[in-house]
Formats: sequence, structure tokens, C-alpha cells
Amino acid sequence: MQRKERVVFIDWLRFIACFMVMIVHSCEPFYLGGEGTMILNRTNALLVTLIDSFLRPCVPLFVMASSYLLFPVKGDVGAFYRRRLLRVGVPLIVWVLLYTVVPLYGSTYEFYKGGAAWGSLLNFPGPAGHLWFVYMIIGIYIVMPIFSPWIEKAGKKGEQAFLALWLFTTLVPFLRLAAAGLNGASGIWGEANWNEFGLLYGVSGFMGYVVLGHYFRTHVGELGWKKTLGVALPMMLAGYGISAGWFWTAMPKEFPVNASLDLAVYMETSWGFCTIGTALNTTGMFMIIRKLHSSGGFYQRVVLPVSEVSYGMYLMHIFFLCFYTAVFQQSITSTLVTIILTAVCTFVTSFIVARLLSRIPKIGKYIVG
Repeated sequence: MQRKERVVFIDWLRFIACFMVMIVHSCEPFYLGGEGTMILNRTNALLVTLIDSFLRPCVPLFVMASSYLLFPVKGDVGAFYRRRLLRVGVPLIVWVLLYTVVPLYGSTYEFYKGGAAWGSLLNFPGPAGHLWFVYMIIGIYIVMPIFSPWIEKAGKKGEQAFLALWLFTTLVPFLRLAAAGLNGASGIWGEANWNEFGLLYGVSGFMGYVVLGHYFRTHVGELGWKKTLGVALPMMLAGYGISAGWFWTAMPKEFPVNASLDLAVYMETSWGFCTIGTALNTTGMFMIIRKLHSSGGFYQRVVLPVSEVSYGMYLMHIFFLCFYTAVFQQSITSTLVTIILTAVCTFVTSFIVARLLSRIPKIGKYIVG
């Protein structure tokens, strides 16, 4: 059976987005501590704001890559589901079990005991919060065949109409805060404590990135670098400004900050993956990455091998990140150096381990996808 021709820029996207994820998670200890918000000093506050706000597209980029390659679903739907289940679902089960029974380095939370172990049947185990993405993407795969007939008939104008409505929904988190201030309750347009599905629920969320990925593949031709940068950079800067501006403005400026987790949730309003700042930044970043067609030595030796095991790297990286975070925070005083070293070492270690596991005959693909 002939192998499909690789889409080179998708390999670059996975390589870049995978490293972005690990930088984002390397920043977390510098504004989250224990069960609440903990920011020790102004330097940490600035670094987290500047770095993390810029890298919010890491997850939406993966969703757009899946859409670009898989949407609309063609051929046998049962075969599509079987491939996705083996590629994504089985490794998820493996790593949910591992995070349930293997404590993270330095963790005192014995989540492998008692009811928490049974709770893993319903959701990811406590410290493995990053697995939320896998549940979400499986949900996307489930509905892809359902939406495929629509996307094939919608045409350019139909997709533009959907994306316009979806872009408006990226303002909803801010409108909810406005409603809370005006009405004393955050529900808008039909939302209430007995109904979380409001007026625009049907065109909100990550399906917007699925449609956006298809729109680029189908309706946006190859653009030159000048035009790409002329459109992409202003979008990225605007999105970055919104994400960073809100986060910084919402943060108390008397350090150290030691507050409940509610403060971090409020600060992260603009960091939501389906908020306007992230959507703009993601779109611009995707346009630039789409121009990366180099398939020379670095691509063959580094980018492609990472792309092939990027899912496995994502699944396992928290194990290594916790270890490196503890080691570097004890031995290095510079926050920036700690973030960079933690991210790089986690990335390299995750790649080596994922690559080795992928080569185990017969079962490797069920561990790392």
C-alpha cells in the first residue's frame, strides 16, 4: 500500500506546537503554587505574561492540523473511527493508567489510592491535566464525519458565515464578566445555572478551528511571504496584545501575590483557547507556519522524527517536566533560564523516550500513537 505524501508544513507545525506546549507548562510553576495563585516577584510576572500569552496558539494549532489533514472525512466512516481509536484512544487509556498509578516526581498526592483511581474512569487523573486535550480531540473526531456533508456543501460563503459567528463567540468570556458586573450573574443569552448551552453554543468552541483549518486548505491559495507577513503579523500582534494586556492588567501588582485559584482563573480569561486574542494569534501563526516547506537535512533529522512521535511526547511529558522543574528551581536562580532549560530538557527527553517506545514491535503504536 502506497504511503500518503507528507504535508511538510504540518510536520513543522507539530514540531513547533509541541515545543510551545512544553514552554507553556514550564511557565506554570511561576504563577501557580499549591492550590492557588502564587507569583513571587515582578520579574516572574512579566516573564509569564510575555511568554505564555504569546504561546496560547499551541493547542489550536494541533486542532487545525488535524482538520487540514482529515476534514472532511472521506471513505468508510467505520474505518476512520477505527484508525482514530487505535491512534489516539488506546494510548490515552495507557497513559491515564500510568498517571493514575505512578506518582509524579515530588508529588505528595497519592491519587492512585482510594476513589481517585476509580475517578480516572470518568476523567484524567489529577496532576495529568494536560490530557484534557486528548478527550477534546477525540470528541472532534467523533463529530467530523457528521459535519463532513455540511462542509462539502457549505462553500466559501457558508464557511465564512460560520467563522464570523464563531469569531463573535470568542468574545463570550468577556461578555460573561460584563454580565456578572451588570446583572450579578454571568449567564448571557439563555445561559443559567440550569442551562449552560446558550444562544451561540452551536457555533462555539474548537469546531471553529476545525472549520478554519478546512477553510485555509480549500479556499486560501498559496500566498507569497510579503502578503503572508502583511496579514499574519498584525493579527498575531493584535491577538498577543489582547492576551497579554488582559492578563497583566488583571494581575495584582503588589508582590508576592498569594491568592486563591480564582485569581488565576480570572487572569487567564484572555488565555482561553477559544477567546479572541488566541484566535487571532493562532490564525496568523498558522499562516506563517504554512509557508514552511523546507524538507532538507534539519527537517529529515529533527523535525520529521519529532512530528512522528509528537502525540506520544505530549502524553508523557508531564512526568519529565515535573522532575526537571524541581531540579532546576533548586539549582538556578534565573526564572528565564529555568523555564528554557526545563522546556528543552523535557522536549528532548520526551522525544528520546517516545522514539524508543515507538520502535517496540507490535505494541509501540498503542503506547505513543
